[in-house]
Amino acid sequence: MADILHPVSVEGMERLPQRGALLCPNHASNWDPILVALKLPRNYRLHIMAKEELFKNPLLGWLLRKVGAFPVSRGNNDINTVRTAMQAIKDGDNLLIFPEGTVVRNGVGYIDGLPAHAKAGVAMIGVRTGAVLVPVFVDGEKRLFRRTRIIFGEPYVPHYTGRRGTSEEMQKIADDILAAAYALGGQSVGGEPL
Repeated sequence: MADILHPVSVEGMERLPQRGALLCPNHASNWDPILVALKLPRNYRLHIMAKEELFKNPLLGWLLRKVGAFPVSRGNNDINTVRTAMQAIKDGDNLLIFPEGTVVRNGVGYIDGLPAHAKAGVAMIGVRTGAVLVPVFVDGEKRLFRRTRIIFGEPYVPHYTGRRGTSEEMQKIADDILAAAYALGGQSVGGEPL
């Protein structure tokens, strides 16, 4: 049914590491985590960080939990969510996290109203867990019966100094993974064509 309402084409699935991957897509719609999760193999052990507001809708909350999502309280220092995310990767599972931290429409963050940008937390989780980072592009606006492209990019291990890197290095890693995700779709960060 989902393929009829929201047809999806997938490229680069063969690039996905089976374990310990941090999937980092751009974020254009609340449908993004569901569409990505439904296109992965059934045995692909995936966890998804999703804003807690989505879980307030009983149907959507149920669907999100079925695809491996757990709630994150944005704007708060939610250390338990970060621990859950890091533990998933340390256990050999995979994690989907949106570097922008919010849906971006027309180049602007839905929650913060700022131009599209990456948050350093994605890099911090990747570095502290030793995860392989995978840029992922998901087409922007989702319309009924219109095909959405999902493109998985080349996995890479970020480079940094010291044991945990500097805050500047974490921001650069986050910026780089977000830029790589958009570039897969021929776009610059925020959705402008390259």
